[in-house]
Amino acid sequence: MNGLDARFFESVGTSFADFVHKISPDLLPRPNSIEAPHGTTIVALSYQGGVLMAGDRRATMGNLIASRDIEKVFVADEYSVVGIAGTAGLAVELVKLFQVELEHYEKIEGSPLSLDGKANRLASLIRGNLPLAMQGLAVVPLFAGFDPDSNIGRIFSYDVTGGRYEESSFHAVGSGSIFARGALKKIYQETFTREESILASLAALYDAADDDSATGGPDLARNIYPLIITVNHEGASKVSDEEVEQLSRQLVESRTLRPDGPKAKLI
Repeated sequence: MNGLDARFFESVGTSFADFVHKISPDLLPRPNSIEAPHGTTIVALSYQGGVLMAGDRRATMGNLIASRDIEKVFVADEYSVVGIAGTAGLAVELVKLFQVELEHYEKIEGSPLSLDGKANRLASLIRGNLPLAMQGLAVVPLFAGFDPDSNIGRIFSYDVTGGRYEESSFHAVGSGSIFARGALKKIYQETFTREESILASLAALYDAADDDSATGGPDLARNIYPLIITVNHEGASKVSDEEVEQLSRQLVESRTLRPDGPKAKLI
């Protein structure tokens, strides 16, 4: 009949979507059909008197490198820092909103929000993005800050539903996070100084880039290096480009002699 096969005349209910799914499912929209730049990888670790966060500079879109020098780590307020992983555009806008909300609270109340309060507010913003996350546009940040009440650095991770989890010592998010955390397990020490923690974060990102194509390593030719922000009792501050470059070159030189990095003892 008019060139239509028998499937067009079979009853599949009243849903047109069900009908299309049976006849030609490739015409239906897919949750991950939107191509958008994604940012990876972010690491955070605490050290004596503070906490730091570092992020590589690569953003990918499918199998393509969308950007080689994207910034994924931002100062949230005077004593906290946030790093983005997931859909880059949405993540940056979420961070901007988070920054404004923290500033607004401090102006209205006359004092900054507690570190736990900041972590909870960020969880609420992530939860508000859940409908987009269900379409494949997930945003999963990493949050860290210096807690003046306990005088230590603290790290918070999240899931796409806004679930908040406090991490101890170090954590990583993004496609290369499994390799970064594996590296930190072998080299992390609670007695790290600021410089030692910076070098450890660079080593973790290097190892992530070694095994994950979406993570960018130090680009000596273009002078593009990870972005690192430290937070302590004096506040949040970006590690200078010169210091990061020097330590990155030192790390790359050491890896030419030992590509897989330092060896850990069995026991």
